[in-house]
Amino acid sequence: MLSLVDLRTRIASGALSPQAAVALCQEAIAAREAEVGALVRHLPDPVVAASGPLAGIAVGIKDIIDTADMPTEMGSAIYAGWRPKADAAIVSRLRALGAVPLAKTTTCPFAGLDPTGTRNPRDLRHTPGGSSAGSAAAVAAGMLPLALGTQTGGSVIRPAAYCGIAAVKPSFRLLPMVGVKTFSWALDTLGLFGAGVRDVAHALALLADRPEIDLPQAPGAPRIGVVRQAFAGTAEADAYDALAAAVRAAEAAGASVRDLALPDVLAEAFAAHGIVQDVEARQALAWEYAHHRAALGPMLGPQLDAAQGIGAADYDRARRSAHRGRRALKDVFGEVDVLLTLSAPGRAPAGLTSTGASTFNRLWTLMGVPCVTVPVPGPGLPLGVQVIARFGDDGRALSAAAMIEAALAA
Repeated sequence: MLSLVDLRTRIASGALSPQAAVALCQEAIAAREAEVGALVRHLPDPVVAASGPLAGIAVGIKDIIDTADMPTEMGSAIYAGWRPKADAAIVSRLRALGAVPLAKTTTCPFAGLDPTGTRNPRDLRHTPGGSSAGSAAAVAAGMLPLALGTQTGGSVIRPAAYCGIAAVKPSFRLLPMVGVKTFSWALDTLGLFGAGVRDVAHALALLADRPEIDLPQAPGAPRIGVVRQAFAGTAEADAYDALAAAVRAAEAAGASVRDLALPDVLAEAFAAHGIVQDVEARQALAWEYAHHRAALGPMLGPQLDAAQGIGAADYDRARRSAHRGRRALKDVFGEVDVLLTLSAPGRAPAGLTSTGASTFNRLWTLMGVPCVTVPVPGPGLPLGVQVIARFGDDGRALSAAAMIEAALAA
C-alpha cells in the first residue's frame, strides 16, 4: 500500500517530486484496476501542485461527492454523465492543500445497499464492503494513498475492515457535507481511508484545520472499555478472536482494559437508527423515487417503498431515543477514555451480492462520535477492531487506535 505520510516525507526531503508521487498511483492503477474495479474514472493528466501540505497526494473521491472536473454519477444510471459546476466543499479543501483529486471511486447507488462490481483486492472472490466500496478497495490495492467515503450506517468502517486498512469516521459534521449527495442528513458523515492510522490522522488534521488531531503525543495509559454490542447480534468466532487479540495488545502497551456493559437506552437508540435513516432517505431521494422508481436498485427501491409508511410520530420517537442515547453515552465516557468493539461481524462475505452487515457500526454513526478501524494481523481475509471516543474527541480516538495498531504489529 501507499502511505500518505511516507510519500509526504519523501517529497519534503526532495527524494520524490509531487509529480512522481502521483505517477506511482497512476502506475498502480494501470496494474490493478482492471481486476479490482475500484474506480469509475480517473484523470490521465492531472494538474499537480508543486507545494502545499498534501502536494503529490492523489485522492479517490467517492462518486456521490461533487467534482467540477469529473462527472458525479451517484452509482446510478439516473445520473449518467452528470457534471456538477462546482467541487464539493471537501474537494475544494483538498485542492487548497495541494492534493490531487485523481479518481472517482465506485459507490453503491446513492450510497445504499445495492452492491457494486468492485472486488476485494485481498481476495477478488469477496466483496470489499460498501457503500464506499471503491475508496476502500483502491487504498487496499495500493492505487491511492487517501480516499474519501461516507458513512450513514457502516460505509467507512466496515469496508476498511474488510479490506485490511485504516479508516476514520470523524465526529458528525467535523468535515463539511456541502456538495455530497444526501441519504440521511442526521447521519451522513464524511470519512477517510488510508494505509494506517497515522495516515488518516494526518489527513483529517489538515482537512479539518485541527492540528491537535495529528497524533501529537502518546496516549499514555488510556482506559479502554470493551463492548460487544449484544443488541447488534452475534459475530463470527474469528471476529471475537481479533477483538481479544486487540485487548491483549492494548494491555501489553500499558492500557487499562475492562469489559463494559452499555446501558439499555443505547440498545433502544440502536433500534432507532433505521427509522431515522429511512425517513430521511425517503425525503432526500424523493425526486429519484417519484421519477425513476424503476431505475432504483433491487434493495434501495423496496427500502424506499417501505419508508413511505413510516409516520412522523415514529420518526420523532426515534430522534428522541437517539437524544437519550447521546446523553447516556456521555456518562459512559466518564468511566473510560475510549471504547473498543468489532468493526464488522466477521470477514468480507464471498461473492458480490452483499456488502455485508453494518450492525456493529450503526449505533456509533447515530451517536455522531468518532470511530477508527484498525486492522488485526492474521491469516486469511482481514479483520478489524473499532476504537470509539466521545463526540469531538477525534484526536483521542486516533491516538488510542495508533497505540493498538503499533502493539498489534510488535
